[in-house]
Order: sequence, then structure tokens, then C-alpha cells
Amino acid sequence: MSLCPACGFDNIEGVDLCQECQLSLTELSHPQPRTLVEQGLMKDRIDALEPRKPLSVSPETTIGEVLQKMVAGSIGCVMVVERDKLVGIFTEYDALMKVNTKVADLANNPIRSVMTTNPVTLELNNRIAYALHKMHVGGYRHIPVLSADKLVGVSSIRDILNYLAQRIVS
Repeated sequence: MSLCPACGFDNIEGVDLCQECQLSLTELSHPQPRTLVEQGLMKDRIDALEPRKPLSVSPETTIGEVLQKMVAGSIGCVMVVERDKLVGIFTEYDALMKVNTKVADLANNPIRSVMTTNPVTLELNNRIAYALHKMHVGGYRHIPVLSADKLVGVSSIRDILNYLAQRIVS
């Protein structure tokens, strides 16, 4: 049941209008931000995080090469791109769970054999709260960012934490 804020009538959950006074109840189902940080999360878009330009490789790049690039660049993921289209992502998690102790045997195999295909993506104009929700639900630390179906960056949980830290301190 949901109480009407105007008249106090106890309405059936999910109705759009109060049965007693006809007040719209649709806003009751949307979370209302209570702090400036919450307002920012719900208002600001991914581009406010300034997504970094991702390291991209082709699907035929060897696993060994990709791992070397990740270590050299101190980065946690690589985008796999074919003909300007994102086809996969290879992350630290993939390295641990799919390559692991078999690195010597797999080093010359193509990255496409261990990458995560069709990764979840964000659009540059998505809200930060949406990104945070997707990362939480999917257990992701990195998400590719697209604009008009083109890879334009990568956002990480660290980017969101930096965003939050700046607003909490302010």
C-alpha cells in the first residue's frame, strides 16, 4: 500500500493517481535525492567522469602481448576492437580466471579466445547513477563508454569513487 502525501489515503501499490483526491502518485516511485552528492549522481552524466581513452587491440593480438601492454600501462582492461566496432573486453578478472597459471601455454593464442564478448556498455550521456547501478549489479570494475555506437572511453569504479570524493570534500 502507498499513502497519498496530500490526503493520507491508503492506495493500492502501483496506482498512478490517489483514489481519494486524484493526486499523481507517479513521483513516489522515483527515489528522491536527499544530498548534493545524491543529486549529482542522478543528474550528472558519464562525460563528467571524463572517461579515459581505452587501450584497444585487435581480436588477433596474442594474450601475451595484451598482458604485457596491461602491465606496462598499469591498466586493468583492454578493449577488443574489430573494424571500429567493440567486440570484446579483456580485464584483470579475465586474466585471473581464464588465463591464470596457463599463461605460458596460452601466451601465443589470440585474445579473442579468452576475452569477454559483447560487453555491457554505457552511453556517454547516461547518468552516473545508472553507471554505478550497472557496475554493482554486473560486478564490473570497468565499462566501455560509447557515443553513437563508437568506442570513446572506459569508465571504472575508481572514476566514480574519485567523483564522489570530490563532492564529499567540497
